[in-house]
Amino acid sequence: MQSFKVGFISLGCDKNLIDSEIMLGLLQKEGFSFTRDPKDAQILVVNTCGFIEDAKQESIDTIFELINYKKLDKNKKIIVTGCLAQRYKDELLDQIGEIDALIGTMNYTEIVNVIKQCINGKHGLNLTELQNEFCYPENLPRVSTAPKHTVYIKVAEGCNNRCTYCVIPLLRGSYKSRHLENILNEIRRFANSGAKEIILIAQDTTQYGIDLYGEYKLPELIESASKISGVEWIRLLYCYPQYISEELINTILNNDKICRYLDIPLQHINNDILKKMGRKTTKTQIKNLIAKLRKKIPGIVLRTTFIVGFPGETEEEFEELLDFVREVEFDKLGVFSYSQEGGTPAALMPLQVSKSEKIKRYNKLMKLQKDISRKKNENLCGKTFKVLVEGFDDEKNMYYGRTYRDAPEIDGEIFVKSDKKIKIGSFVHAKIIKGLDYDLIGEVLDES
Repeated sequence: MQSFKVGFISLGCDKNLIDSEIMLGLLQKEGFSFTRDPKDAQILVVNTCGFIEDAKQESIDTIFELINYKKLDKNKKIIVTGCLAQRYKDELLDQIGEIDALIGTMNYTEIVNVIKQCINGKHGLNLTELQNEFCYPENLPRVSTAPKHTVYIKVAEGCNNRCTYCVIPLLRGSYKSRHLENILNEIRRFANSGAKEIILIAQDTTQYGIDLYGEYKLPELIESASKISGVEWIRLLYCYPQYISEELINTILNNDKICRYLDIPLQHINNDILKKMGRKTTKTQIKNLIAKLRKKIPGIVLRTTFIVGFPGETEEEFEELLDFVREVEFDKLGVFSYSQEGGTPAALMPLQVSKSEKIKRYNKLMKLQKDISRKKNENLCGKTFKVLVEGFDDEKNMYYGRTYRDAPEIDGEIFVKSDKKIKIGSFVHAKIIKGLDYDLIGEVLDES
């Protein structure tokens, strides 16, 4: 298959990206080559997202962009994989005849076989059946598309939380943990190749192990991962508040390699809205958790996400959310406008909020957080942080990277001045000299 070039596009979250990287690894092993130019590719693959309306639209737009290339060369093959393929398998094949094959969220290891069939003339292939036992294809090749110093590690697949607005359980099934030793072996492989920052992800990382071992194993996992040679940072994303235990808090506190950073999706603060969302926490429990984390773990950075415009959300309930954010002052915060997704209980709820009102609430909350973020960044001036250097900005004539306070892609960066050349992927210590809305400016003190 060495004569066939593949153009591969990965959309959506970092969990989806890992699926893409496994597909790339399988294709590379089989002898396919890759190109960034769709005009040069005989095979066009897009790994789609189908989580909310904006993500679905991006996926559909990308499919039609690829179709334009196929119109210029009818021999090109278009393979659609991932969440959109899983969710809308019948509609996609019925309405978009240019698609040669669909591969769902649990069938992506069949990518090579599907492409070979398409090359041999097959059309309209549909591999989208859900498999409850499927978790993660261990020991398959994976081509990391991130800088080699940072790697995402998926610890589980699927979700059991059943929030009323979310389609993930419909697309990826129930929660399924990977075996602990398999995860550690994968971390070792990447650490041996130069990975220094390990980012653990799942739909809910804090439930890791409960289905497999009968107990929550995230503290044991991160403690074991920290002992792997070469690992310097371990970062946790998507930690549901009700599962953040004393053991997890103490593990973060007592281990310098575990970033004092928690991504805790809260979604709202009003008790009635939380109940309608199917969330398992209350306002009091959330406030107590935040107070405990800040008291027990000095310097902890808290990131969260909220949904505005959930069905029935009144102006008073939204103002309650604003007051909460104003009071708590999260270090990092993301906002989603509620997306009415078919097949979810929330989609059938009365009092759907208008699009214009959702946009207004989104902008108001983001404006508040922007002001909070700038104030917090300005308060960091004069402090020194360890920085993972990720590149050089020619326009600014400065290096850029991240402190433990920032996850890649979703948070800010720090731009640093240095009189000497710095190796990309290395750590330096930098003093903060200016705080911006989301980014920092610093000067390098030394290279560690």
